[in-house]
Amino acid sequence: MLTRVIGEDIDLIMVPAASLGAVRADAGQIDQVIMNLAVNARDAMPSGGKLTIETSNVSLDEEYARFHAPLRPGDYVLLSISDTGLGMDSETQSHIFEPFFTTKGPKGTGLGLSTVYGIVKQSGGYVWVFSEPGKGTTFKIYLPRVAERAEPARVLALTRLLSPLPEPKLSFWQRTKPICATSPGKFLEKQGYTVIEAADGTRAMQIASRAPGREFTCC
Repeated sequence: MLTRVIGEDIDLIMVPAASLGAVRADAGQIDQVIMNLAVNARDAMPSGGKLTIETSNVSLDEEYARFHAPLRPGDYVLLSISDTGLGMDSETQSHIFEPFFTTKGPKGTGLGLSTVYGIVKQSGGYVWVFSEPGKGTTFKIYLPRVAERAEPARVLALTRLLSPLPEPKLSFWQRTKPICATSPGKFLEKQGYTVIEAADGTRAMQIASRAPGREFTCC
């Protein structure tokens, strides 16, 4: 998907770690982080260039944390996204994570990087930007490494009549934090969904089995 988004004039370079640690984060949201940063990088390289996406395991000590507050020392997974584009001055860098701040004029919404910041913070991580005019930009995202397995997820079973389809479509939305239920649930109900919460995936599948003839998907 990224190659289609950034275009043919930009080389995509992937440098994945051989054995990457685990993090507790929503995969779809991390996809969104990467996509938003890739789109920004593309816009910063109108004449082409290189987009590098790199992952690695890092351990940050007290000294490093002292100069990168509020980061805490510990083990992290680093996601680094770099471009060879126009770069930014220090004044621009001080505002890029603010909602509705944009340097793209009417074409920009100013929500891409604020969304990145929100997702990273929600995942317990930290994000920094390193850039100079004419020397490109690098975003470094640190997500805490975890050793234990994730807690059993709770599931929302969602149903909605999708006109003009003759039958309702049943889908499952998985979440890992109970606090997430209220806002997305209300939003989906406003969109015409009936929201049913189940304790786990097994229970959700039981709900689906009682709805014969309905198409369902899991995500």
